[in-house]
Amino acid sequence: MPSNAPAAPESPLLARARRTQAWGLGLLAVAGLLWAWFAVLLVTPYGEDGDECPALIASEYAHADDCVEARDWPLLVALLGGSVPCAALGAGLSASGGAQRRLAEHLDTAPRG
Repeated sequence: MPSNAPAAPESPLLARARRTQAWGLGLLAVAGLLWAWFAVLLVTPYGEDGDECPALIASEYAHADDCVEARDWPLLVALLGGSVPCAALGAGLSASGGAQRRLAEHLDTAPRG
């Protein structure tokens, strides 16, 4: 078979499966970035007006009241809360797209009679 032979057109089922799987992997990447951002916020010191408060995970929880109030807790909760649907939907789409892709590839190579 010559190397410059035209490839067979991709079936619509295979194209849709690859697109679904790509969306799933993209959502999993977004969830991973949200988790990484959350981790960075946990290990970096924070504070307002030059007051430096130690990182939450790098010290015992003996923070002064002004440090506890200075922490942006809604942002931390929003990062984790936003990552959960991204991870769940991404895992579902990736698994579904992978199964559809395998089925489409099987159907493309199966003999037709």
